[in-house]
Amino acid sequence: MPETARQAALQRAANIRLAIFDVDGVLTDGRLFFDSEGREYKTFHARDGLGLKLLRRSGVETAVISGRSSPIVARRMASLDIAHVHQGCEDKLAVFGRLLEELKLEPGQVAHVGDDWIDLPLLRRVGLAVAVADAHPGLREHVHWITRNPGGLGAAREVCDLIMEAQGTLRGILDRYS
Repeated sequence: MPETARQAALQRAANIRLAIFDVDGVLTDGRLFFDSEGREYKTFHARDGLGLKLLRRSGVETAVISGRSSPIVARRMASLDIAHVHQGCEDKLAVFGRLLEELKLEPGQVAHVGDDWIDLPLLRRVGLAVAVADAHPGLREHVHWITRNPGGLGAAREVCDLIMEAQGTLRGILDRYS
């Protein structure tokens, strides 16, 4: 994405108080694995998980809104201490409205990261709309920023880092590790 698009995304990210992530195709690579017993398997990237933790530590709340339901997602989000986990949501806007009310936020204070058409209504209403690198091609024209990494392979971490960079908290968070 051109540097001017990155600068515009950084300006939008400076106001973010809540970052919402889709699951399949954003926090995972979008593939669904089932064994012969019908058990589902997913893979999550460790750097994405750390990014979510660091973002919350910086003062930005995190949430997950997914169209599918999975006990694996519930388990992974619990391990990351993400309190706002909403699964099986065909109407992501309804959940979005409840989150705005609960957290006393305006739409411009929210980022959403998606990968497919189910995310479009929400992407159109937030202050920072992000698509992962391998998002559906038609969705890409409706967002403010596109990650370099594909879903499930570091895209969420890019978004977390972008928000923290824009808010001036990234260096302080990373100093803990140097």
